[in-house]
Amino acid sequence: MLRQASRLLTRSIATTQQPIRVMGARPMSTNLPDTPVQDSAFIESWKKVSPNIDPPKTPSAFMKPRPPTPSTIPSKITVNFVLPYASELTSKEVDMVIIPATTGQMGVLPGHVPTIAELKPGVLSVHEGNDVKKYFLSSGFVFVHANSVADIVVVEAVPIDHIDQNLVQKGLADFTQKLSSATTELEKAEAQIGIDVHSALNSALVG
Repeated sequence: MLRQASRLLTRSIATTQQPIRVMGARPMSTNLPDTPVQDSAFIESWKKVSPNIDPPKTPSAFMKPRPPTPSTIPSKITVNFVLPYASELTSKEVDMVIIPATTGQMGVLPGHVPTIAELKPGVLSVHEGNDVKKYFLSSGFVFVHANSVADIVVVEAVPIDHIDQNLVQKGLADFTQKLSSATTELEKAEAQIGIDVHSALNSALVG
């Protein structure tokens, strides 16, 4: 029995000395090819089952090829700023954007490290020369790519100069009153969200 245990232990040690492969590991997005790669095994299997029907297309088939990462840092950052119902900026080249991330204000310049950040209610500033365009955002995400492209996806946004400060202050007062009179956890949560959003709106207008 001791000899058998010794052989098993020796075998397990030899096995652990082999390179370890991490299951499910995926390459970084910057290492992926610029053009989508078709799954040849899936296509062959599909043809065997349904030879008269074209294989279904994946979402990547409808996307434009990813621009290659430039060898040098460009002078501008390309911004795509979209909402569910509209596109505010499309492939707009600007000098810098300042984004209200949940971790704090985040400035994005050309050559920024690839990043994904959640957005909180606050001000998005788009800097193009001496011109600065400001929007108030409700929430969303920003995706900064290695090729100096920033995709800003938000639920709601409005230019700062379109906001009525009197309505903002009235809304803040209303939600403050609702919080003081709330009796359930749901009512308290809804009132607190209203206070947070209107406080951020008010700070955006005052600042």
